[in-house]
Amino acid sequence: MSERTVDVVVFDIGGVLLDWSPTYLYADLIPDEEERTHFLTKVATPAWNHKQDEGRPWAEAVAELTSLHPEHAEWIEAYDTGWLRMVKGVFEDTAGVLTELQRGGVPTYALTNFSGEKWEVAKEAFPVLTHFDGEVVSGVEQTAKPDEKIYRILIERFGLDPARTFYTDDMAYNVDGARAVGLDAEVFTGAANLRAQLRDRGLALQ
Repeated sequence: MSERTVDVVVFDIGGVLLDWSPTYLYADLIPDEEERTHFLTKVATPAWNHKQDEGRPWAEAVAELTSLHPEHAEWIEAYDTGWLRMVKGVFEDTAGVLTELQRGGVPTYALTNFSGEKWEVAKEAFPVLTHFDGEVVSGVEQTAKPDEKIYRILIERFGLDPARTFYTDDMAYNVDGARAVGLDAEVFTGAANLRAQLRDRGLALQ
């Protein structure tokens, strides 16, 4: 086995532990693909959703966007009320890695861009999210990845040594942000690769 170089493992959530996509909801609500793509790229945009990840209340977000696009009021409201239908489920293979780490006594944390309101919904629906040693949620902190501040909140709040803290995220720019503050970070491309990355750092995984 390789010499152990990390003591802590930190997980992103969407795209790593949860299979989340607005398309899962809107494929039913807007069957026409062109119309659906227009709505999700020009109306309820990723940038609009990111504001909720930065702490904007959902009620405020829905009201503001509806005032701009009243013809889409029902679809806009569904982004809030139907949010859980955007989550297909847990990536069980990643959850298996998480569980194995936890059973082996490795501290695990969540660092996620997530609405604070929806994080509570997600934890109730998916108990795997409740077993971390700690969590840093962008909507609660009102700062989101890849801003340096949120990584520093993680490090300082839990007293982590960045160089011995491994972070996995499916977005390369978030990995770059983590590396900029000294975290050992890699892009998540699947549970099998994550296992290999952790084994390379000396963690005992099957």
